[in-house]
Amino acid sequence: MQYRFDGPEDAPVLVIGPSLGTTWHMWDRQIPELSKHWRIFRYDLPGHGGAPARPAAAVTDLADRLLATLDSVGVQRFGYAGCSIGGAVGADLALRHPHRVAALALVAASPRFGTADEFRQRGVIVRTNGLEPIARTSPERWFTPGFAAAQPAIVEWAVQMVRTTDPGCYIASCEALAAFDIRSDLPRIGVPTLVLVGAEDKVTGPAEARNLVAGIPDARLALVPGASHLAPVEQPAAVTDLLLMHFSTTWQDTQASIPVPLIPGFPAPFAPMVPVAEIAAAAELPDVSPTGRSDRYDQGMKVRREVLGDAHVDAAAAASDGFTEDFEELLTRYTWGEIWSREGLDRKARSCVSLTAIVASGHLGGLAQHVRAALRNGLTPVEIKEVLLQTAVYCGIPAAGAAFEIARSVIQEETTPPA
Repeated sequence: MQYRFDGPEDAPVLVIGPSLGTTWHMWDRQIPELSKHWRIFRYDLPGHGGAPARPAAAVTDLADRLLATLDSVGVQRFGYAGCSIGGAVGADLALRHPHRVAALALVAASPRFGTADEFRQRGVIVRTNGLEPIARTSPERWFTPGFAAAQPAIVEWAVQMVRTTDPGCYIASCEALAAFDIRSDLPRIGVPTLVLVGAEDKVTGPAEARNLVAGIPDARLALVPGASHLAPVEQPAAVTDLLLMHFSTTWQDTQASIPVPLIPGFPAPFAPMVPVAEIAAAAELPDVSPTGRSDRYDQGMKVRREVLGDAHVDAAAAASDGFTEDFEELLTRYTWGEIWSREGLDRKARSCVSLTAIVASGHLGGLAQHVRAALRNGLTPVEIKEVLLQTAVYCGIPAAGAAFEIARSVIQEETTPPA
């Protein structure tokens, strides 16, 4: 991974991870103070900030790449702070490699980032329109309105960060967030954790932060007033103070191998943390008990949701009753748990086959949902057009003509960027 160090070579290492669409420069305002006490290791996501465009479609892949990079520079144990997807990487490291992480700070993070549908829809928009629609709307997701109005130069800097990101890597990161769900794993995070969130964050706000605190045994919550999603940019002093306090008081098990810095004006190591921002009560973690059904059914439901989207699957489940529920279970277990889960074809190829088969059979009632699925599976509108042109030759002009009308409507709906 692309990385840089700041701070003294003999200081303990603090790894800092970026948010989706940003670069390591989102942490620039924290570096002068943090690097007085730690050796700061910052990294860029694939395809961000000029980093090599090697897409990683899973948070575990990003975490593995980061660990390999840290291994290559001789870093074994470290503190970790990450924003948004950077926070997801830190949580994954704490779950799978707890011996490497001394203390953790999750900034603007969540045990599950929105819905899978939201992130896969964002991937469809980028695949069709490029990153410009995402770049234009980033400031309203990242900053409070007052800050955006008062700091036009920072807003333009943020837009340019997104514009210069590799689209394929951005889409892969969306897929990684769509699949990320550690709600049931939170009790296994055993390192001291600070959960930090902007009080006005509309992306991963206080509710998501409280879910993290409710699930992680040794976690505290800090709400930063006057900040939205990129709190380190919008309220740099408050975020810096919170990170200084947290990491200076929580590296309890690293004294023998990593010195804990003493910071003037802050409590001695291991003293109770005094909050800089509001400390709020935690909410109960959502129930994530297993379904109790067969593994094949569970696998089928997972794939069905990934391909067709939560909204479609939830609607089908809501419409099911005693007469149709056995058919719904058969559909999930056999179609999605057996056929769509096979490794012989990737999902793009299976979408091509499905579109062709639906047109050939004349069962156009299911075409719209499979056009949506094809877009989510990575087919572009141009590729869908080519599939339907092929069906015109082999399945007949009337069937293909009706299919084009349905597909055009769905593509326009799915690929139109938000206003």
